Amino acid sequence: MRLTATYQLSNVEHFKNQACAWASQFEQAAVLTGNTEPSQGKYLAYDMLLGVDALSEIIPTTQSFDTLEKYQQKAQDWLFGYLSYDLKNELEDLSSSNSDRLQFPQMHFFQPKWVIVVKGNTVQIHFPDSLDRKEMHQLFGEIMQYQTRDCNNHIQKLEAKLTKEDYLQAVEKLQVHIQRGDIYEINFCQEYFAEDTTLNPVTIFNDLYAISEPPFACYYRYKDCHLMSASPERFLKKEGRKLISQPIKGTRKRGGSILEDNQLKKELLNCPKERSENVMIVDLVRNDLSRTASKGSVQVEELFGIYSFQQVHQMISTITSNLKEGVSGVEAIRCAFPMGSMTGAPKIRAMELIEEYESTKRGLYSGSVGYFTPQGDFDFNVVIRSILYNAKNKYASFMVGGAITAKAVPAQEYEECLVKAKAMFEVLGDA
Repeated sequence: MRLTATYQLSNVEHFKNQACAWASQFEQAAVLTGNTEPSQGKYLAYDMLLGVDALSEIIPTTQSFDTLEKYQQKAQDWLFGYLSYDLKNELEDLSSSNSDRLQFPQMHFFQPKWVIVVKGNTVQIHFPDSLDRKEMHQLFGEIMQYQTRDCNNHIQKLEAKLTKEDYLQAVEKLQVHIQRGDIYEINFCQEYFAEDTTLNPVTIFNDLYAISEPPFACYYRYKDCHLMSASPERFLKKEGRKLISQPIKGTRKRGGSILEDNQLKKELLNCPKERSENVMIVDLVRNDLSRTASKGSVQVEELFGIYSFQQVHQMISTITSNLKEGVSGVEAIRCAFPMGSMTGAPKIRAMELIEEYESTKRGLYSGSVGYFTPQGDFDFNVVIRSILYNAKNKYASFMVGGAITAKAVPAQEYEECLVKAKAMFEVLGDA
């Protein structure tokens, strides 16, 4: 059981900054935050949600979803964690043998000692009933007075795993597969990395968030593994029996003026290629949700919605369903994972080709970070527009990609990758 202490703050932004820095000192920490303006997304529950320090945790290496389901049902508490993309190998007859310098576990979930909820000017701290309120009030003081440890960011050099020519050739080969009918669409990604790197993860996260202000940002730490994510995309949310998925397919850069910006939004909305990409993934998500949905409940609530972020315009669709009786939330996640926007269609063949043509194991990139509530509801993002860092290995990395279809122009796809990578380049370039 948990008790709750509530505070009304006059300077909630200061508290949020302090709480994020304070949380980062623990080996298990999750900070979920995002821009909650209506134009930036829907169904956002909190301004900031933190899970800090672990009462218990799981790091399964086999039967991960079964382990997670048992853990969640037994705990009946707040849980925070992530699902790596390579859990696909447990779900299908697939494997991953590409380079992995980050070495994140394939799944990690923890039951936090402290859960902090920020909404408006209200802060709630949920804490175990084994603690007295005096200790909890001391914690609030610690957060407000926490001093960030000095750690200078140092990056020798950012390098591309693929040359531009390698990328263009790979896209052309993937289009041959499309012409053969092997796939209709595939999400193809490339890595940028830096070796012998020292980062202050919270500083990097704050800088990345300030540039992007996305709705599904997060900082996540598991020991030496750090994720700094400015994700604009939701994978899956559960509210009661309702499931909500919001895949992104379709990107344009921001314009230099209001006129140019509006022209680019109109161009994105009316682009046959982008609409085709988006509707393919919408169909894939509808199929994934139908596996756990009550009859006739899968609905497309919004098709081709155009949403504007600091760096880009995105085409986002919203698909919902109602869970069948007797089907758990974890089972719904399992049946929809990994998200179609990061694979392609058909999903299994696309994942086989991703492994063949990409040069880096995706790991947590294009996986998902999120939380469960004590009532069994959940919300998970898509790990994109994200920097991953292994402090022990001194290795930092980010990946970017896009949907390849028959009509894709390889050089334009490469430029779209650079648009998506702009914020990460900016943050790491200043490190």
